[in-house]
Amino acid sequence: MDYEDQLDRALDRSPDTADTGERFEVPDPEVRAEGNSTIWENFDAVHDRLARDPDHVMRYLQSELGTGAQIDERGRARFTGDFKQRRIADALESYVDGFVTCSECHSPDTRLVDERGTTVLKCDACGAISPIPDL
Repeated sequence: MDYEDQLDRALDRSPDTADTGERFEVPDPEVRAEGNSTIWENFDAVHDRLARDPDHVMRYLQSELGTGAQIDERGRARFTGDFKQRRIADALESYVDGFVTCSECHSPDTRLVDERGTTVLKCDACGAISPIPDL
């Protein structure tokens, strides 16, 4: 049996695997209006998935959306004003690009660390250290 036959045989016996997309998927924000506020229901799950401090994520979103916000006792984010789901999703995507994804290898396996008095993004996959914008 030559190499090609062995390869065909091995491929026939191996299980089919479906491409499930990216390994790192951020949940879509689930938002709803409540009076003159917008409630982000799954904020707790999102910042857990990002492995970031909820206060850091909230400070960025407040700046990006130009509004006041707070985290309630149930882990939901409450923004002052009426915001559509798409606007919050865009702000979240911007946060992920700047504070979660490595600029060198695009891995989400990063953490924010203090280095010489400034906070930087350190990638656990490739070891790159990247500056991050100030909040």
